[in-house]
Amino acid sequence: MIKVEGITKSFKVAKRSTGLLQATKALFHREHTIVEALKDISFTIEPGEIVGYIGPNGAGKSTTIKVMSGILVPDGGNCSIMGFIPWKERTQFVKNIGVVFGQRSQLWWDVPVIDSFELLKDIYKVPQQEYKTTLDLLVETLELQTIMNSPVRQLSLGQRMRCEIAASLLHNPKILFLDEPTIGLDAVSKIAVRQFIKTINQEKGVTVVLTTHDMNDIEALANRVILIGKGSLLYDGKLEELRKRFGTNKTITADYRKHTHSIDIPGTTIIHWSPERAVLSIDTEQILTSDIITELSKQVDLLDMTIESQPIEDIIVQLYKEFQI
Repeated sequence: MIKVEGITKSFKVAKRSTGLLQATKALFHREHTIVEALKDISFTIEPGEIVGYIGPNGAGKSTTIKVMSGILVPDGGNCSIMGFIPWKERTQFVKNIGVVFGQRSQLWWDVPVIDSFELLKDIYKVPQQEYKTTLDLLVETLELQTIMNSPVRQLSLGQRMRCEIAASLLHNPKILFLDEPTIGLDAVSKIAVRQFIKTINQEKGVTVVLTTHDMNDIEALANRVILIGKGSLLYDGKLEELRKRFGTNKTITADYRKHTHSIDIPGTTIIHWSPERAVLSIDTEQILTSDIITELSKQVDLLDMTIESQPIEDIIVQLYKEFQI
């Protein structure tokens, strides 16, 4: 469905120096530097996939999304999405995609939300009955009933983002590009947005490409991640493979009856100890969790125990360090 081959994109950025003299010189002669935003990016995404497209700030994530949605024309390479070249066949192409940029709105600021939806219906030439059916589903699922007649400028960030997602889906696209869709949202709104993305993916087979710095979004939605750094593709694979590769550390918290002697278990690191609780770090490649539990039972009278895997954020940070980005 999505095939990107050797995409490159660079931007010419003006160099600015401080001071009045330098500013005056810049009026007549301005120096520029070339910034390579994308360097030979290639990947394929199959229909129905949810892919997390991740990387640090300035890595080239948004540039890639803009190329794939037809907003930017690359300097080189090929991109075919559903048989279309996005920047050459944009009129036909955009009927099949939905795009949400977390920091840019496609809604009209001073008019009620429903008026923006009606205008988008006319722009995409959505049949009335199809529009009504889709709108009813979106309003119910995203809980928009109470804000449909409110001007966009009066909405909270969470309310606006739910409306943005609804707006991008009014024409029933087959592909959804989400660029930071949960930025600034509260916990309740994030959960609602994640659940909705899951629903449309499972029930309608919508392919989702998600860029975000919130690794909880990635963990909740994507089973495949593509890592980009400094414009280059660094990793493309299953999230579970990342866990196996970097996520071998686990944290064990043990509560026990008062015990005056410190716990001593080879192969573990004590993060915290008190007469009634111990927090241990283990590497599951070096020692089995079951062996730790057995040894703990010998040394203390256990009351409760929790075992936590390494947070996904820590795993991604380790990946960034490996590629020095």
